[in-house]
Amino acid sequence: MNRTRALSRNENPMPKIEIFTQPGCPYCVHAVSLLRSKGVTFQEINAPHGSAEREDSIRRSGRRTVPQTFVDGESLGGCDDLMALDRAGRLDALLGTV
Repeated sequence: MNRTRALSRNENPMPKIEIFTQPGCPYCVHAVSLLRSKGVTFQEINAPHGSAEREDSIRRSGRRTVPQTFVDGESLGGCDDLMALDRAGRLDALLGTV
Protein backbone atom coordinates (compact mmCIF):
# COMPACT_ATOMS: atom_id res chain seq x y z
CA MET A 1 0.00 0.00 0.00
CA ASN A 2 1.25 3.45 -0.86
CA ARG A 3 1.16 5.22 2.51
CA THR A 4 0.93 8.67 0.92
CA ARG A 5 -2.35 8.17 -0.90
CA ALA A 6 -5.78 8.37 0.65
CA LEU A 7 -7.09 5.16 2.17
CA SER A 8 -10.14 3.52 0.65
CA ARG A 9 -12.88 2.11 2.87
CA ASN A 10 -11.33 -1.39 2.71
CA GLU A 11 -7.79 -0.42 3.74
CA ASN A 12 -6.43 -0.05 7.24
CA PRO A 13 -3.93 2.64 8.18
CA MET A 14 -0.43 1.53 9.13
CA PRO A 15 -0.18 0.63 12.81
CA LYS A 16 1.55 2.90 15.31
CA ILE A 17 4.92 1.31 16.10
CA GLU A 18 7.02 2.47 19.05
CA ILE A 19 10.33 1.12 20.28
CA PHE A 20 11.93 2.16 23.56
CA THR A 21 15.74 2.07 23.41
CA GLN A 22 18.79 3.41 25.17
CA PRO A 23 22.19 4.51 23.85
CA GLY A 24 24.88 1.83 23.70
CA CYS A 25 22.43 -1.09 23.75
CA PRO A 26 23.37 -3.69 21.08
CA TYR A 27 19.96 -5.38 21.38
CA CYS A 28 18.30 -2.04 20.69
CA VAL A 29 20.46 -1.53 17.60
CA HIS A 30 19.53 -5.00 16.34
CA ALA A 31 15.79 -4.51 16.95
CA VAL A 32 15.80 -1.08 15.27
CA SER A 33 17.70 -2.58 12.33
CA LEU A 34 15.04 -5.27 11.96
CA LEU A 35 12.24 -2.70 11.95
CA ARG A 36 14.11 -0.62 9.36
CA SER A 37 14.59 -3.70 7.18
CA LYS A 38 10.81 -4.15 7.19
CA GLY A 39 10.34 -0.66 5.75
CA VAL A 40 7.91 0.43 8.47
CA THR A 41 7.58 3.84 10.03
CA PHE A 42 8.25 3.76 13.76
CA GLN A 43 8.99 6.06 16.66
CA GLU A 44 12.21 5.37 18.52
CA ILE A 45 11.96 6.62 22.10
CA ASN A 46 15.17 7.20 24.05
CA ALA A 47 14.59 5.56 27.45
CA PRO A 48 17.79 5.46 29.53
CA HIS A 49 17.77 4.20 33.13
CA GLY A 50 15.92 6.51 35.50
CA SER A 51 14.11 8.47 32.78
CA ALA A 52 10.37 9.08 32.60
CA GLU A 53 10.40 7.29 29.24
CA ARG A 54 11.93 4.19 30.83
CA GLU A 55 9.27 4.22 33.54
CA ASP A 56 6.60 4.46 30.83
CA SER A 57 8.13 1.48 29.03
CA ILE A 58 8.17 -0.55 32.28
CA ARG A 59 4.59 0.40 33.11
CA ARG A 60 3.34 -0.51 29.64
CA SER A 61 5.34 -3.71 29.11
CA GLY A 62 5.86 -5.04 32.62
CA ARG A 63 9.52 -5.50 31.70
CA ARG A 64 12.54 -3.54 32.91
CA THR A 65 14.80 -4.13 29.89
CA VAL A 66 15.15 -2.40 26.54
CA PRO A 67 14.32 -2.55 23.78
CA GLN A 68 10.57 -2.79 24.23
CA THR A 69 8.41 -2.65 21.13
CA PHE A 70 4.73 -1.77 20.89
CA VAL A 71 2.32 -1.97 17.96
CA ASP A 72 -0.88 0.01 18.42
CA GLY A 73 -0.18 -0.01 22.16
CA GLU A 74 0.26 -3.79 22.42
CA SER A 75 3.62 -5.04 23.66
CA LEU A 76 5.59 -7.29 21.31
CA GLY A 77 8.45 -7.60 23.79
CA GLY A 78 12.16 -7.16 23.36
CA CYS A 79 14.74 -7.97 20.71
CA ASP A 80 14.58 -11.74 21.15
CA ASP A 81 10.79 -11.61 20.93
CA LEU A 82 10.91 -9.62 17.68
CA MET A 83 13.44 -12.02 16.18
CA ALA A 84 11.32 -15.03 17.19
CA LEU A 85 8.19 -13.46 15.66
CA ASP A 86 10.13 -12.79 12.46
CA ARG A 87 11.52 -16.36 12.30
CA ALA A 88 7.99 -17.71 12.84
CA GLY A 89 6.69 -15.58 9.95
CA ARG A 90 4.35 -13.58 12.21
CA LEU A 91 6.10 -10.21 12.49
CA ASP A 92 5.13 -8.82 9.07
CA ALA A 93 1.40 -9.19 9.78
CA LEU A 94 1.78 -7.51 13.18
CA LEU A 95 3.67 -4.61 11.58
CA GLY A 96 1.09 -4.29 8.82
CA THR A 97 3.50 -5.07 5.98
CA VAL A 98 1.44 -7.87 4.44
